[in-house]
Amino acid sequence: MYVQELEPLADSLGLSALVATLPLVLVLVLLGGVRMKAHLAGLIGLAAAALVATLAYGMPVGQTLSSAAQGAVFGLFPILWIVVNALWVYRMTVRTRHFDILRRSFGRLSDDPRIQALVVAFCFGALLEALAGFGAPVAICSVMLVALGFEPVRAAVVALVANTAPVAFGAMGTPVVTLAQVTDLPLDTVASVVGRQTPLLALVVPLVLVFLVDGRRGLRETWVPALACGVAFAVAQFAASNYVSAQLADIGAALAGAGALMAVPHARRPAAEPVRAAVLTGTRSEDLDEEDPRREVLRAYAPYVLIVVIFSIAQIPPVKDQLAKATRVFDWPFLNVVNPDGDPVGGNVFTWPIVSTGGTLVLLAGVCTAAVLGVHARVALKEWAATVHELRFAILTVTSVLALAYVMNLSGQAATIGHFVAAAGAGLAFLSPVLGWFGVAVSGSDTSANALFGALQVTAARESGLSPELLAAANSSGGVLGKMISPQNLTIACAAVGLAGREGDLLRKVLPWSLGLLLVMCLIVVGQSSPVLEWMLP
Repeated sequence: MYVQELEPLADSLGLSALVATLPLVLVLVLLGGVRMKAHLAGLIGLAAAALVATLAYGMPVGQTLSSAAQGAVFGLFPILWIVVNALWVYRMTVRTRHFDILRRSFGRLSDDPRIQALVVAFCFGALLEALAGFGAPVAICSVMLVALGFEPVRAAVVALVANTAPVAFGAMGTPVVTLAQVTDLPLDTVASVVGRQTPLLALVVPLVLVFLVDGRRGLRETWVPALACGVAFAVAQFAASNYVSAQLADIGAALAGAGALMAVPHARRPAAEPVRAAVLTGTRSEDLDEEDPRREVLRAYAPYVLIVVIFSIAQIPPVKDQLAKATRVFDWPFLNVVNPDGDPVGGNVFTWPIVSTGGTLVLLAGVCTAAVLGVHARVALKEWAATVHELRFAILTVTSVLALAYVMNLSGQAATIGHFVAAAGAGLAFLSPVLGWFGVAVSGSDTSANALFGALQVTAARESGLSPELLAAANSSGGVLGKMISPQNLTIACAAVGLAGREGDLLRKVLPWSLGLLLVMCLIVVGQSSPVLEWMLP
């Protein structure tokens, strides 16, 4: 048995916290300062966390390795299991050219570039975030906007800023699932609180997007469809995350936002030529004028319809209960950890939702997609293997970061840091989203930031008398605003639109929006921690 200690070094909380932060500081410096590849920084940080656990905290080597192994397994399943299968579906649509048909279909919904930005970057980007996340929405939406005639820099900036509100529930709720796992908080509770924070961003982001596309004129002329889109998105995200399923939050929000946008008559009006001339300064893709057979258009939408249908069926109570029967719960080998009070920690037990997890449902949707699109089984398997190969470094990054987080959490390092941070008192509510924002800005992933900082946010909240669920959620909600300035996302955006080496230009354009929206989120969390907005919490 290993008993966690809060002050293992000289009975000093400050000194112990200083040593406990070394793995985190090392990762952040390697990523943000040295610009080291994320998977290498993650592996080095994991090694540092293991050394601190064994040498400073006295955790047995076997239990340290076992905790790292559990984190890596959780990174593979369910997190990467979702990402791989979702991107596999996308690759099949590209191979069969149905993705091009989908892009042309979007282009025909409206010829107003401001509405196109909302349809492609905000609504479709949210759907891509819901299915895959991890940079896919920025890359794909940037390319689509350039093909529609957007100037490359404008397309990249719009895609980056749009990729905010859906991030906390991206990849079938992976960030909040991870947050619940590392904090031992109920998933439904964490998702519910996040669903009372990020929808407020969704009200603002569409208005910001039309301003980015066409300045004050865009805001003046298209604020009605932008607001309708934002309100519908926010309401659906709130409702799904609180009363249906965290996995369906972004899917429902994306569809509701798109539906509301197209329902506003103003959104379907032809754009004035001065507007098009001012905005569409790029080279419009020639294939946009191609007419696609109605049957092929329906097949292009089919993969996303299948995913929505399969996930919706999986939420029906009798079906959900049947799928849950395949879940396996067992004691993790070579791990026996208790907290300072002598109570066993949740990490001693591992839950494996074999069928009910999002990745398995997406895999089923992928099999159906292959049949609908006419992809031969051999070709589909080849595309799946190619997807794994394409994501090999992302796989290594996610598994190493989750392994690092598990070592820090189970050894007691995160608890030590949390107790030390709790000294901030009431100011902790304001700083909590900032910590998440910083974590995502450096790591490029809300999932990684939640894994790294979720447990210490909860510990700090309990020590300072604040709601653990509120600060855990604030870590994720603040984190989504760091996504647009993360080096990984900036690089992805630049590469997608042919602006390699122009990351600095994009950063200067999106940083003010990131900081401004972060301030709004900090004030929301402060309000929710006080009687002013306390009524918003479940």
